[in-house]
Amino acid sequence: MVLIGYHASHEQFAPRELIDHVRLAEQAGFGGVMSSDHFAPWSKRQGQSGFAWTWLGAAMQATTLPFGLITVPSGWRYHPAITAQASATLAQLFPGRFPWMAVGSGQALNEHVVGAPWPDKSGRNARLLAGVEIMRALWAGETIDRSEPIKIDDTKLYTLPDEPPRIIAGALSVETARWAGSWADGLITVSQAREKLGDIVEAFRLGGGQGKPLYLQVHISHASSYDIALANAFDQWRNNAVTADMAETLRTPQEFDNACSAVRPEDMHQHVRISSDIGRHVAWLEEDAAMGFEQIYVHNVGRNQREFIESFGNDVLPAFR
Repeated sequence: MVLIGYHASHEQFAPRELIDHVRLAEQAGFGGVMSSDHFAPWSKRQGQSGFAWTWLGAAMQATTLPFGLITVPSGWRYHPAITAQASATLAQLFPGRFPWMAVGSGQALNEHVVGAPWPDKSGRNARLLAGVEIMRALWAGETIDRSEPIKIDDTKLYTLPDEPPRIIAGALSVETARWAGSWADGLITVSQAREKLGDIVEAFRLGGGQGKPLYLQVHISHASSYDIALANAFDQWRNNAVTADMAETLRTPQEFDNACSAVRPEDMHQHVRISSDIGRHVAWLEEDAAMGFEQIYVHNVGRNQREFIESFGNDVLPAFR
């Protein structure tokens, strides 16, 4: 059975709104929640970015669903010791309900705020792997002392999780997926052309990820009409049209808005699944499940969250129970 989850986008909604959304998602039958973790939104049109770790405690208290998030434990915004402590506390407060945490090498949009140098991809990957190693050691009750590439001084975690969250690697490219197969507990990627998606899955498996779980974040725009769905995607998610390299190095929402100034509404089909036809959304998700994705988190990029949640609850989720 594939789990269809709800994606909570902190870039687009204030924390109180997102609490309402996840309550509705649970009532509608979504099987879990994935949370973003931003310091700034992708675009000025989105306009939010609450602190995900505070929100997770409140949202988990308000529901009974399992939660996960994607974060960057690489020593810029969060030192891996702090990420390990935060996640261990959630796991201790809500046993079995914080089963996974996705990690990535980060974007300057969120990490530049501390004023540290922003390295190239290889440097960011080295810090990411070091952060993962530190977190795993702390969750195991070890005392850690190391200097490179992330300094940590004689550190021990005293409140331990009964069961540490799985560390799921976020990967947008074949190269990252292949590398992550050797150390991650699973893979999460985003919806894109089916062939490219298949290449990423295959690379992860060949790199050492055979038999490990596959998660997928799906960007969709669903509304009562095609025109509204297209307009919602263009207004809220045209930032997704930038290249992966640009997404990792642009520093402010204004820079993203400037980079996307030439994007047209009709270009959005390359980046978002846009349809008012509920059957089309079911078919897309069935194709995802057939590729081996066992957890699929649906992000409706428009602001019409109540409409989306109710529509999927009535007409999409029953097909996956």
